[in-house]
Amino acid sequence: MAKQLVLMKGNQAIAEAAIRCGCDGYFGYPITPQSEVLEHLMAERPYLTTGMVVLQAESELASINMVYAGAAAGKRVMTSSSSPGFSLMQEGLSYIAGAELPALCVNVVRGGPGLGTIQPSQSDYFQTTKGGGHGDYRLITLAPASVQEMYDFVELGFDLAFKYRNPVAILSDGVIGQVMEKVMVDDYKPRWTNEYIEENCPWAATGHRSTGKHRIVTSLELEALKQEAINDRIQAKYRKCEEEDARYEAIQCDDAEYIFVAYGSAARICMKSVELARAEGMKVGLIRPITLWPFPKKAVAEIGGRMKKILCVEMSGGQMIEDVKLAVDCKVPVEHYGRYGGVIPTPVEIFEAMKKMVK
Repeated sequence: MAKQLVLMKGNQAIAEAAIRCGCDGYFGYPITPQSEVLEHLMAERPYLTTGMVVLQAESELASINMVYAGAAAGKRVMTSSSSPGFSLMQEGLSYIAGAELPALCVNVVRGGPGLGTIQPSQSDYFQTTKGGGHGDYRLITLAPASVQEMYDFVELGFDLAFKYRNPVAILSDGVIGQVMEKVMVDDYKPRWTNEYIEENCPWAATGHRSTGKHRIVTSLELEALKQEAINDRIQAKYRKCEEEDARYEAIQCDDAEYIFVAYGSAARICMKSVELARAEGMKVGLIRPITLWPFPKKAVAEIGGRMKKILCVEMSGGQMIEDVKLAVDCKVPVEHYGRYGGVIPTPVEIFEAMKKMVK
């Protein structure tokens, strides 16, 4: 069966990609604005076709610990939620990172703090990229800017999770989650066999006795020097990830004198703002970080270092701006423009903010 072009929501694209890429299990709990992920999986009933398990857990705490168990067995497992639910998963994510297990988590962000609103936001940047739970760990974080990327980043997320044996987050928002666009979907890929897992995941607790030794999955180590060695190994993985897997997109930056830095739906809006600026003769470009961690600091430093000023656009009070300032080593003025509480900025107001900054 060839690839197909399908019209679907961003949340549905996440679910469809999970089915088609050979995901073994999804464990989640409904919360606006990401409930369509679970609803689509339930409607498609992939356990009858691919054998994928889909389970609505009793809470976000339960779902992340079910993911922990599935990941410990070498399975490709995932969950999804929105901001308050993702907050509840932080302890489990720290455990998964400490146990060095691969897993995929999707956060379709809504406005906060607290229960806040069901409208879109980007205010979970700190929580996701800085490690919202305890300990020295990171979530590899992908930021889709289209429904197609919502689909594509599921398989990419699993690839990175298994490459680094670390949880991966897809940090989206209510705009990308709810908007409908055409998506090119792949043919169905088979789930991994137990034999494949046994051969390629020597850390997995599969129950096989052929190895001759027990496989214990835990994030607990009571001896300080041994725990330090575990941390050394984890930090080495993160340094490798920063070198090999920082991703970004540069738009009209070659001749630019000023640039926007924005991700996700804010970057989509900034693309139109770049057009408005160019139409008035302003040399403006855009850097769109695709991985929020590892942040593409080398690219931002190299491109941003040539600019007169940088405007960081976020649907938050200003979080990614700190990474932008660090990347350019505070050698270039960096200003922030943001809307929050669920308010979505328009291309015109972002362009006006750029003009104000330039003047």
